[in-house]
Amino acid sequence: MENETLDTAVLILEGLMVSPQSSVPAFVILLVLYVFIMVSNMGLVVLIFTDRSLHQPMYLLFCNMSINDAFGASTIIPRLLSDIFLPSSERYIYYYDCVVQAFCAHFHASNTHTVLMIMAFDRYMAICNPLRYATIMTTRMVAGLSVAAWAVSLFLVTILLGLSIRLSRCRRVIFNPFCDNASLFKLSCESVLINNIYGLSYTVVLLGSSLGSIVLTYLRIAMVCLSSRNKSVNSRALQTCATHLAMYIIMIVSGSIIIILHRFPQLSAHRKLASIMFHVVPPTMNAIIYGLQIKTVREKILILFTRNSVTVGDLRVNKL
Repeated sequence: MENETLDTAVLILEGLMVSPQSSVPAFVILLVLYVFIMVSNMGLVVLIFTDRSLHQPMYLLFCNMSINDAFGASTIIPRLLSDIFLPSSERYIYYYDCVVQAFCAHFHASNTHTVLMIMAFDRYMAICNPLRYATIMTTRMVAGLSVAAWAVSLFLVTILLGLSIRLSRCRRVIFNPFCDNASLFKLSCESVLINNIYGLSYTVVLLGSSLGSIVLTYLRIAMVCLSSRNKSVNSRALQTCATHLAMYIIMIVSGSIIIILHRFPQLSAHRKLASIMFHVVPPTMNAIIYGLQIKTVREKILILFTRNSVTVGDLRVNKL
């Protein structure tokens, strides 16, 4: 009995399956992407919080997305990097470490949906109710929406992982690049019917809510823009909405690819790669989209770099 407990307490994690020749390039690419994700997303958060002119609901809500993106990347990438040069048979992970990673991975994915939903609500209020926007989207409202978005995700994911933790374990190999809920309940030889039912319901509710809110919000925004004759207002509305919509499309496409590939067991390797890309591509693209497409943020970044260049130049002149 003790041997069985020991065996299932230490799992073997498949990790990133690459050939020895591809290990170094894969490591470098992942490391560069991770550094970029952390620097770009956390840099935007610091910029928004330190510049009072950016203390607007749209930017404060985007901080939720940047923090969540950095959190999601940190959940997956460091572990992949640490195991990439190890043989697959030596990639050990403690069961409860695996549970924590699975929880964080699903928490990040759920937050992506809920945060984008409250950002859609913000755009709806700004465009469809501009006269009431300032009185409704107060700092208190922004904080309340942010807490609600994270709390809903926490509640849903806690139940999801709780149903898997209750199961006994008879296997010890995780056939996935990282731990997730499906990998955990597949370790059990018990019936996982309840897990499958809740997992499906969780996906339908979360995906249906986010997709439905985005569609309804943008239909309403489109109707307002079409009925308005103010071209400058419509142009600004389309710019901010296009940024938000691009973020949502990147996220939904990345997630849908994983769901579709689940239906084709022969494409298991492609699904595993897609699951990693879900935690890499959206965090990378979100920072680029917001950092470069929104004029205010772009100007602040350019001023920051210009100031640094001038400072370096002055130091060189003083030394001469």
